[in-house]
This record gives sequence, structure tokens and C-alpha cells, in this order.
Amino acid sequence: MRRVALSGLLGTAVEFYDFLVYGTVAALVFGELFFPGADPAVGTIAAFGTFAAGYVARPLGGIVFGHFGDRLGRKSMLLLTMGLMGGASFLIGVLPTYDTVGVWAPVMLITLRVVQGIAIGGEWGGATLMVVEHAGQRRRGLWSSFTQMGAPLGSLLSSLVVTLVVTLPKDEFAAWGWRVPFLLSVVLLGVGLFVRLKVVESPLFAEVKKERKEARLPVVDVLRRPRALLLACCVGIGAFTAQSLLTSYMIAYATGIGYARSQVLTALTVSACVALVVLPCASALSDRIGRRPVVLTGAVASAALAFPVLALVDSGSPGLLILAIALGHGVAQSMMYGPLGALLTEMFGTRVRYTGASLGYQLATLVGAGFSPMIAGSLVAADGGGSTSIALLLCGGATVTALTVWFLRETHRDSLADAGAGTNTPHTPAPKEQMTS
Repeated sequence: MRRVALSGLLGTAVEFYDFLVYGTVAALVFGELFFPGADPAVGTIAAFGTFAAGYVARPLGGIVFGHFGDRLGRKSMLLLTMGLMGGASFLIGVLPTYDTVGVWAPVMLITLRVVQGIAIGGEWGGATLMVVEHAGQRRRGLWSSFTQMGAPLGSLLSSLVVTLVVTLPKDEFAAWGWRVPFLLSVVLLGVGLFVRLKVVESPLFAEVKKERKEARLPVVDVLRRPRALLLACCVGIGAFTAQSLLTSYMIAYATGIGYARSQVLTALTVSACVALVVLPCASALSDRIGRRPVVLTGAVASAALAFPVLALVDSGSPGLLILAIALGHGVAQSMMYGPLGALLTEMFGTRVRYTGASLGYQLATLVGAGFSPMIAGSLVAADGGGSTSIALLLCGGATVTALTVWFLRETHRDSLADAGAGTNTPHTPAPKEQMTS
């Protein structure tokens, strides 16, 4: 179980490192390198447009890898997604810029970003399922938090690497320094593949495979009864809205109002450290009191803190900036995000679980995170630089999550041993004797 959890943690960390390095560097330099000649605000919006392209591709990755993951197995898909992600990131690190090849530079950038999105679209679902389907019933939330911790760990690694390279003179950073974080992904890829190769297939899927009960078209089975998929999507929107606005977009916003890049990256580093503590605590708590109350508490906290957090950011104080990001992202967002892996897994049957959980999660990222930075940038530019629109977007995402929780049935005591059920409707509760044991 420890090896499976470590595989989920490292694999997801590698994926999110690659994905978030892009968002960080896009906020700092991609506007001038790949979209030169535009107004700085327009260049930032264009750079985040390529950022959104990766999110648009993620549901496609969830469908493709979910299909083969539900038919062929979880492990083989996880090896493939990691290889795709690492390869795309390395190629971004060697891309020519607009000054060298003209319009082909942004075309190639967007293409590789789409490949990244497809890869991460299949990564999260497989990694989470491998952990949750191996875990015992009473601690599914806690074990699944290791996969969820891959996101802040990847963010922490990306922030640390980018913090180092931004200390270079501006000309050197623009010339070659921005490439270093992408090229380093090859090292992380090797470590992740080494650990992942040692993990055995999910026992629940192995039982489905043994009985030859795989779903023929998992996505059709999921869409035939779409209620679970819609709920899975909506419950994650608040977490991903907060994640994108308080990490990737905050770099562009905070540096635009006078903070040094190193100060913003320090705030993101502290926030990631806080999240690494809050995520397992929130997930373990969801094993005891249920997924719904923990996620609801995080959503209410995120909405309540939205305007105070942005007021602290607007204060101009580096210390208050750190406090703001730590509260909004490290605490409130983590409480929504921590139990999400176990919650989404419990909403689908084994035969369609990879497809259902992946597609629900990736649709949530598309709606909550994919377009939020671009929308926020446009609204802030139209508003003359004010942060009110950012706070309203945070409140909106948290409200969607809070309202969705009311329509969910509590699942933390449900049994996952439904091999061959072939349904994406909520499971029946486990027998009392199983729960007691």
C-alpha cells in the first residue's frame, strides 16, 4: 500500500510540476516571447489562452485513457500518460520563439500544451483509482490524499525551480533561463517511471478482467446516466477556480501591482507547504465524519475569505501576500480538494470508474481552472486593475461546490467491491458487519 501511495504521489507530482511550470512561466515571459508586439495585457491574456488550451484537452484525455484504463488496466495507462507529459514538457523547453520561426512558435507551443492536457487528463484518474482501489475501506480518504498531495508538491517543486531561475538577469532569463524548468522534467520523469513500474494492477479491476466483465464503451455507460458525472464535475469547480486564480494567475496579477516575482513565488511556496499539511488532515477527517461536511466547510471558507484575501494581496505587503495565499489556497482550497479523490472514486462502479472519475474531474478543471485566469485577466483589465472581479470569481466557484454538496449522498462508508456492476449510480452501503470490521 505504501508503494502504491508513493507511486500516486510521485506520478501526480511529476505531472503537476510539468503542467504548473507552464502556467508560472506563461505568466512571466511567454507573452513577450511567443506573442510579441501586443499590448502587455493582451500578451498576458494570449499566454493564458495557451494555458487554457491544456485544460480544454484534459477531458479528451480523460475519455481516451479512461476507456483503455477501464478495458486494459490502470497501470499501463499511467505509464503512458507520464511518458507523454514528460516528453511534451521537454520539447517545450527546446522550442524556438517567435523571433526565430514566427507564427509557428505559438502553434507548436499550443500543440505541446494540448499534449500535456491530454496526458494529465488520464493521469489523475488512474493514479487515484490505483490508490483507492488498493486501500481499505476505512482509510480510503487518507490514502487518496497522497495522490492529491501531488498537486501542491508539483507546485512546490515548480515554484522552487522557477524561483532559482528568475534570479538571473532579465535578459538571460528571457534568452534561456525559462527553458531550465522544462528540461529538468526529464529527471523527474525517470524517477516517477521507476517507482510506477513496481506497482501491481488494481485488485478490483483485476477481478473484472478475470471475469471478462469489462465495459465495452465505458463513456457511453457513464453518459447514459449523467447525474453522477454532472455532480462530479460541479463539486470540484470551487477547488479548481481557487487553485488557478490563487496560483498561476496570481503571479501575473501580483507582479502587475508592484510585487517582485520572487515575493510572489515565495508566497506560492509557503502556500504549497501549508497544503501538504492540510490535505492529508482534511482527507483523514473525511474518513471519520464524511466527505460532504469537509468539502462544504472548505467551500464556505473559500467564499468567506475571497474578499479579505484579495484585500491582503492589494495591501502591497509581502508578509500579508503570503498570509493571503496560505489562507485562500493552502487552507480553504485544500479542504475542498483533499477528499475529492476518494469522493469521485466512490461515485462510479469499477467497470466505468476510470472514465467516470477522470471525466468528472477534468470537466471540473476545465470549467473552474481552464478559463478563470483568462476571464480574470480580461475583467481586471476592463476594471482598471481592481481585484473585485477576482474575488467574485472565487465566490462563484465556491458557491457552485457548496450547492452541489447538498445533492450528493454521503459515500465514505460505501463498498467499492462492485466489480462488474457496470453502473455509475451511487453504490449501496456496505453491510454492517463489513463496516464494523
